[in-house]
Order: sequence, then C-alpha cells, then structure tokens
Amino acid sequence: MKVLVPVKRVVDYNVKVRVKSDGSGVDIANVKMSMNPFDEIAIEEAVRLREKGVVTEVIAVSCGVLQCQETLRTAMAIGADRAILVETDAELQPLAVAKLLKALVDKEQPGLVILGKQAIDDDCNQTGQMLAALAQMPQGTFASKVELVDGHVRVTREIDGGAETLTLSLPAVITTDLRLNEPRYVTLPNIMKAKKKQMDVFKPADLGVDVTPRIKTLKVEEPPKRSAGVKVADVAALVDKLKNEAKVI
Repeated sequence: MKVLVPVKRVVDYNVKVRVKSDGSGVDIANVKMSMNPFDEIAIEEAVRLREKGVVTEVIAVSCGVLQCQETLRTAMAIGADRAILVETDAELQPLAVAKLLKALVDKEQPGLVILGKQAIDDDCNQTGQMLAALAQMPQGTFASKVELVDGHVRVTREIDGGAETLTLSLPAVITTDLRLNEPRYVTLPNIMKAKKKQMDVFKPADLGVDVTPRIKTLKVEEPPKRSAGVKVADVAALVDKLKNEAKVI
C-alpha cells in the first residue's frame, strides 16, 4: 500500500516573523525555511507504518517554488521512498493545493494520505478536509494515534471531552496532531542517501489544475505591542479600568 504525504516549506518556527513594510505579506527574503512541523510528524508516521510492514511505499509531495526540493530531500532523509514536486511560483491557497493533491491521488492511487493538520504560516487547517471532500474519501483529523487493522485504519483523535476513536475504510485521509509521534533526528548518511532518491517534477498544468488564487489578501500587519501592566489602589479602581479602558465588563 502506498502512502502519500504532502509537506510544506514554511518559515522556520524559530525565526521571528517580520511583516513587509508595505503590508503585503510576510518577509521571507534571507529567512531560514524548513518543513512544516506538523508535516514532519506526518512523514514520521508514514515511515513507521512502513517499518511495521503494513505500508510498502511512502511518497512525499510538495507544491510551490523550486526550493521546495530541499523540503522534499528532508522528507526522503527521514525515510520517504520518493518525492513529487508540483512546481509553481503562483500563490497557492488551500483549495488549489487540495486540487493538486486530488490529481496526484488519482495518478498514484495511494491507500492513505497523511497530512499535517495545519501549516504554521497560515494556520488555515483546511487542505486535508478539502482533499477528503474532493476525493470523496473518509477523513480522520487531529490524529493522536493511527493503526492499520484488517484493511481499515483506526484513528484516535483528540476532542474537547477527551479522545474519540474512528474506524475508516481505505483509502482515507488523516491529518496529524502534535501528540501522534516525535519525528526522528535526520542523520548525515540518510541525507546523502536522499540525494539519490527519485524526485519527479510536474507543473499544475500537467495535472490539469488551475491554481489561480480565489482570495485576495488586503493587508498584513503585526499584532499591537503588549502594553505594560499597572498597579491599582483598590478594587474600585480595578473595576473602573476594566469597564472604561479595557471595556471587558
């Protein structure tokens, strides 16, 4: 059984994000980029399933600029068998990515698609759900445990009241939560091996997908700086500030 794992190239989580002076977006010039942390968890889970012998091939996929090859090489160093890059300079929004992944699902016929639940750059948490709808596949989101049992996948997911366990028929879409696993450290020998692994490159047009953005970003701005706290003399002064300044009561 094949497992398809989409991975996204994002600003590294250790980097302090800066907004462009014109407010058009986030400045990524000369900024360290890395794989989305939730996608690292997805790749790790797919590799673990292969190591258990229930999966035969792990395919990493990335959509975006040519530099996404670096992210795919990292995925293959973790353990993916091969990679697919859908190269485009266009701004890719969740629906466009979901359509590209749907085209690759039709092409590769994987038994399972494992994605990070969201990307840390836009926090949309949409792509997995949209892919499941487009491909008409069952979905298990925010997975904290994944098991392949008797031709089905059993997903334990976190909900407000605790945990919920779902049994999904295959093929299925799963999105990963932080508590699913801890990704392995990538070793130098595996990085060298990843350079020799197969990587196919497509354009959106090759897959018959229009990636024209449907949402326009009007303005991006940093949140206001947090003001210093103040001491109040008594409860009456506190209530007055909460009512007239903070306007929370």
